[in-house]
Amino acid sequence: MAEINRAVKGTNDILPPLSYSWRNIENTLFDTARLYGFSEIRIPVFEHTEVFRRSVGDTTDVVQKEMYTFDDKGGRSLTLRPELTAGVIRSCIEHGLVNGALPVKVCYEGGCYRYEKPQAGRLREFHQFGVECLGAAAPSADAEVILLANNLLSAIGVRDISLEINSIGCPECRKKYHSALKEYFKQHTDTLCGTCNERLDRNPMRILDCKSPVCSEIAADAPVVLDYLCDDCAEHFEGVKAHLNAAGIKYTVNPHIVRGLDYYTRTVFEFVSGGIGAQSTICGGGRYDGLISQMGGPQTAALGFAMGLERLMLVLNSQQTELPKEPECDIYLVTMGDAAKIKATELSAALRSDGFKVQTDICGRGIKAQMKYADKIGAKFTAVIGDNELETNTVNLKNMLNGEVAEASLDRIVDFLK
Repeated sequence: MAEINRAVKGTNDILPPLSYSWRNIENTLFDTARLYGFSEIRIPVFEHTEVFRRSVGDTTDVVQKEMYTFDDKGGRSLTLRPELTAGVIRSCIEHGLVNGALPVKVCYEGGCYRYEKPQAGRLREFHQFGVECLGAAAPSADAEVILLANNLLSAIGVRDISLEINSIGCPECRKKYHSALKEYFKQHTDTLCGTCNERLDRNPMRILDCKSPVCSEIAADAPVVLDYLCDDCAEHFEGVKAHLNAAGIKYTVNPHIVRGLDYYTRTVFEFVSGGIGAQSTICGGGRYDGLISQMGGPQTAALGFAMGLERLMLVLNSQQTELPKEPECDIYLVTMGDAAKIKATELSAALRSDGFKVQTDICGRGIKAQMKYADKIGAKFTAVIGDNELETNTVNLKNMLNGEVAEASLDRIVDFLK
């Protein structure tokens, strides 16, 4: 019985008043993305399993170890989304967005699900805000998306972050890089973990993303992808850096960034914070020019990013950023008697229609208990309504901050508060 009264391991409840801060941050993210021409898209929380196998990649930890996959009553294999890009691309192909005016710019927010060991900044249910830009192949598109991510983080008050960028090339130049990685890692097969030995032939780049300390130490001396870029990919990367330089955005080229999903090509990037421990990446993304065609759509350039909201909140808390607070109750109408309750309902409706936050007793409390509750919820004003107030059509409004009392007509409370 105790289990049903506790959240499932790796999930969190977001309670008032923190939920107001979350909503305010989400609104800020969407409003800022709209300045760049991005519109909101909403997709299902689960997809056919093949959507993620084809996009995320069979060799990734996400597909191999972390997905919540189940058969529905019709025998179909379905998976709770471990990330949102694949579902967004599926939606854009299905509804023909990629066949219309390009670029398509969409943004989203939603829960994702991965079976991982819960820790700070890494949960089994977590929330991401992200954007996808489809149909833009120029280096300026990469720079614009990175600039948007930077502006989003700034808009919600995140400070002291660093931008790291890399290029992992196209499929052609990665063939040479994969060969170099295989030759290097084959010298360490006795030391690599079992998973990385399995990855060696299928996708050796995944070894670079392994969380094992032993594998990470070996990977530190592995060949660098930037040394294997073809001329077109190298030129593209230089173009991205030129646009970032023009915008005055500081960055570091980190040749070890590969990102954790197979669909990335060319530019990859991360925004990193040093104040939240091991899970320091708060935003990551890049280009994935082959994903749309891989999922059955037309060959279309594409790029995007996602940022974890739980990690953003950790960063804001670590930086002691003052989060938006939910507005307090403007007035609490204290009532005595049935007639007063009817009048309070009438006044509440009028006040709320003018934008005031109003509460009144709905629990049948006495006057002292109502006043105590009004103080507890931080009501700015209280007004006691009883038979005498109804007879005289006047009420005393008490300022709960300084104790001052002012008399007003019951019919003019709205005007008084204004």
